[in-house]
Amino acid sequence: MGLDSEIGNGSNKELTYESMKKQEREGGFKANYFIFAMMFLDNIGFVANMASLVLYFMLVIHFDISGSATTTTNYLGTAFLLTLVGGFISDAYMNRLHTTLLFGVTELLGYMLLIIQSHYTKLQPLPCGESTCIHGTKALLFYASISLVALGGGGIRGAIPALGADQFNYKKPEERKHIASFFNWLLLSITVGAVVGVTFVVYVSTTVGWDIGFIISLSCAAAGLVIVALGKPYYRVRVAGESPLLRVLQVLVASVKNWRVQVPQSPDELHESTKKRERIPHTDQFRLLDKAAILPNGVDAAIASKWKVCTVTQVEEVKILTRMMPILLSTILMNTCLAQLQTLSVQQGILMDTRIGSFNVPAATIPVIPLLFMSVLIPTYEFTFVPLLRKFTGHPNGITHLQRVGVGLVLSAISMTIAGFVEVKRKHEFIHHNHKISLFWLSFHYAIFGIADMFTLVGLMEFFYREAPAGMRSLSTSFSWLSLSIGYYLSSAFVELINSITGKYTHSKLGWLEGLDMNKNHIELFYWFLAILSVLNFANYLFWANWYTYKNDVTVDEEMLIKAGQVGTDESNSQSVSTVSRN
Repeated sequence: MGLDSEIGNGSNKELTYESMKKQEREGGFKANYFIFAMMFLDNIGFVANMASLVLYFMLVIHFDISGSATTTTNYLGTAFLLTLVGGFISDAYMNRLHTTLLFGVTELLGYMLLIIQSHYTKLQPLPCGESTCIHGTKALLFYASISLVALGGGGIRGAIPALGADQFNYKKPEERKHIASFFNWLLLSITVGAVVGVTFVVYVSTTVGWDIGFIISLSCAAAGLVIVALGKPYYRVRVAGESPLLRVLQVLVASVKNWRVQVPQSPDELHESTKKRERIPHTDQFRLLDKAAILPNGVDAAIASKWKVCTVTQVEEVKILTRMMPILLSTILMNTCLAQLQTLSVQQGILMDTRIGSFNVPAATIPVIPLLFMSVLIPTYEFTFVPLLRKFTGHPNGITHLQRVGVGLVLSAISMTIAGFVEVKRKHEFIHHNHKISLFWLSFHYAIFGIADMFTLVGLMEFFYREAPAGMRSLSTSFSWLSLSIGYYLSSAFVELINSITGKYTHSKLGWLEGLDMNKNHIELFYWFLAILSVLNFANYLFWANWYTYKNDVTVDEEMLIKAGQVGTDESNSQSVSTVSRN
């Protein structure tokens, strides 16, 4: 597995850190405790809304079943898409801490608008029996509120993972080895906050009042912002550098301008920075992009515009991002499956027996099952499985990032298959025996998908952080959330497409997911359709994971030589090598 060194991308500014205290006293897990607390608190409300907004849209805003599901997935898709905005701003214009605070305030404004509309019934639409009943000023207030929450929540998630990972010096192996653990603990803090959200906050929202639930969400998010701000003296805060998107655009423009020029056989003839410590070694993939590093005749390299000629390092940054894209795209379908657990499965829960003794469990609380699994499995994985696997593989993290993602993709296909069988049983019992099966039948596929999410999300975040150029790490870690975003949008598209196609062939002329009666729908067929696609997608992922070439700027140090839990310390093993490995 390639473990990249801290390599700059052509700007000294991008690798400097603001000193709040002496460098050796900054960063580490001590600084990350503030980040973990912030993500715990923020996700109490954010994840509660992921689980329950489909009911809010259906019962208060009066969308129909498919309309509420589509609106929910569009909202979540937008929230995770906007992580790119947070990542871009924190890489190019503001440091990651200030970016987090800015978007945190934006999120609070959105919660305030949600509280106002959910409290005053005159600001809510009346039932109309149509797909959507909200129009005019009420619609403006509604879409403004969820847009601000999406922008704020997305921006935070675009900046905070890289801020936390920055607390470990990538040049020092003794610190670098903690990055994988950081992402595991970050996911645990998100998960524990989510457990509180989908139990307590969802219960309050659905039984006491939606406005009270939103007030709790706002209060937790505000407390999280205060805590992350209090950690400022302990953070290593990277100063914003050049715009990463601008650097990518410069390479593409220069490549087009030089498209008639023949790429030289030797990479030594390409233009490169004179500062050796900032270089990324040349690779032979995507040679077409090398045209951007060809210095035009008669042009002085010292004063040449980056729109005419780029350095090899700048070109290699674009190659790295290009190599990442197939991996990113291969995980989108899994997140389309996740969207069903947050929409259709919650709607199924309404038609099931939600009682535990005398206590009535809100259907939107069912996601607590995979979250509880993850809360137990994450520390178990960190303290038990990683050391065990390390003895067999010699890999510091037990298995590679891409292997971890692959495990998650397999489990997501299994989850969708089981979900279809559970829906068959639910409908059979209800239609033929007038009996509601227990809500906890949903726990089977929820639990499996929770394990899948644990493997895939952490694997992706660490993969994108480690492989990305130093000045693009916020933007790159945002790709993990981008996969979620596209998955949610794809879910909306699938729902519309499936309804339009299947509606032509059913006796009722209604699609598999149309109408208000889920007992007449064919959700199980939709689940199995996603399961089949997931199997095909896994085969596609295997191809790209084997094709992927890791950054070849890795040094062999003690972290790479872990065998049977022992770390090699012989300095003779610290020589630099070129490792173009395949996973």
